[in-house]
Amino acid sequence: MREREPPAPRVIRYELPGGWLVLAGASDEDNDALSTGVARPDDWWFHAAAVPGSHVILRARDDEEPGRETLRQAAAIAAYHSKARSAKTVDVHCTLARHVRKPRGVKKGTVSVGRGKNMIVHPGIAFAKRINDGG
Repeated sequence: MREREPPAPRVIRYELPGGWLVLAGASDEDNDALSTGVARPDDWWFHAAAVPGSHVILRARDDEEPGRETLRQAAAIAAYHSKARSAKTVDVHCTLARHVRKPRGVKKGTVSVGRGKNMIVHPGIAFAKRINDGG
């Protein structure tokens, strides 16, 4: 009898102006898979500070660093996909995915972040285009 493969993470995909790809986890299990399996070391990682919410990944590019506005938009998506969605502003942690670790024995979706910075943003997604995978 073969072991069943775990289901693929449910990820909400957005395209930002300039063609940047943003991925947001849909549940604790999806956040876990996104942060520890899908994210590449040079991707940017976002999460609303001190409230439950999605882990959000901004895909890195080999040839271009994201500008301040692109980082702000990814942070706004993280704020939107958190329990603080209705707040006027939200504190969002931002770091490279290489600084995100999953400690042993913690519940799904829990990570520790080694370094980074915080951004204060307005929650929103109006500037982004949601991408359907068709699946």
